[in-house]
Amino acid sequence: MTEIVDDSQPIEKILLIRMLSTADVCAIGLPVVRYFQQQHPNAELHFLTFGDGAKLMKLAVPSVKVQVLPNEQWPDDFFLALEAFLALAEDIVGEAYSQIINLDTAFMPCFLARFLKDAHEPISGNLLSLSVQQLFDQVQKQTLKADYVNSPQAFMDSTFTTMYKWHSQWWQYGETPDGGYPEFYLKKCCGLVVDKLATDISVIPDKRLLKAQKNNKVVGLCFEQSEDGYLYPYQAELKKSLEQLGFTVWVEQDSKADIKLLLKMLAASDLLVCKAAGPRWYA
Repeated sequence: MTEIVDDSQPIEKILLIRMLSTADVCAIGLPVVRYFQQQHPNAELHFLTFGDGAKLMKLAVPSVKVQVLPNEQWPDDFFLALEAFLALAEDIVGEAYSQIINLDTAFMPCFLARFLKDAHEPISGNLLSLSVQQLFDQVQKQTLKADYVNSPQAFMDSTFTTMYKWHSQWWQYGETPDGGYPEFYLKKCCGLVVDKLATDISVIPDKRLLKAQKNNKVVGLCFEQSEDGYLYPYQAELKKSLEQLGFTVWVEQDSKADIKLLLKMLAASDLLVCKAAGPRWYA
């Protein structure tokens, strides 16, 4: 007897938005994608980001369709950025998503979310407090204040009922989550990802470092980034000292700014030393 399959029901199509840095995509975007894969196993998941964030997501979750900004760039000029995100909004509307969730906290992604809301798209998450028409009116009248554009507390509204916690100095109150900021943001602010954050990325370890690891411990030094704005000034001295102690040492520049190569090098390492910055999430 032939089984009749009902394919008349459209496949649920969900868009998740998290842009900012590549490390941010790793720490926030990746566990969200995996959470939605668990919650909506039959849905077609799309993820919007830009730059190397797309490479990382494709590497970590090949089944997810990754979308990027036109030309994979986020223009520094305010008006050019508005144009780029408006073009992106038109593409998103054409996809006919059943759900769109903006997890970003930057102005332009929130502007995009507000445009989609005003266009009656099924958007949730973070968005501008002003309507698109109100924003354009202020731009035209030259009354839009820089403080509004530059301060998330001023421009951001949210359908996440506990997003107000994001504006607090949360690390000073109560217990700090084991998963740090990503766990706080996704669980306490967005009300998502109730289980442990799944951020693992499967890559083949770097062969050269893997060979060296048979005889010595391998240490990576990543000091090219720093969230506090102060770079560690003694990387060369630290590298030399560790090598004199018998360690195999590599530095971030050895990855040639290739996110896949950096992940492969981390996979073949025993220890990463860095300041508070992106490489800690890759590790």
